[in-house]
Amino acid sequence: MEDITVEQLKSRLDNNEKFVFIDVREEWEYEDDNLGAKNIPLADLPTRLDELEEYKDAEIIVHCRSGARSGNAKKFLESKGFTSVRNTLGGILAYRNL
Repeated sequence: MEDITVEQLKSRLDNNEKFVFIDVREEWEYEDDNLGAKNIPLADLPTRLDELEEYKDAEIIVHCRSGARSGNAKKFLESKGFTSVRNTLGGILAYRNL
C-alpha cells in the first residue's frame, strides 16, 4: 500500500475519516505531542499484535517522529499479514511544519 503524506493525513484527520491510527514513538514522545493515535512503541509491537488482530484488512496508518520507525512498523505489520498499512512520510516533524 502506498505511504501517505502529512498533508493527506491532516486532511483525513480534519474530515474525521475512518482508519486505524498508530503512533510507534516511545510513550514520552507521545505525551509531548500526539495526534490522537493509539500509542504502541515500535519495540512493543510484536507483543501487542493481538490488539490489532481485528484490523488485519483495515487501513492502518502509522507514524513516528520522522517516518523511519513507522516505516519499520509498516514492514513488520505487512510481514504478519496486515494488508493495508501506510507509513506517514516525514512523521510528526513534517506534520508540525504544515
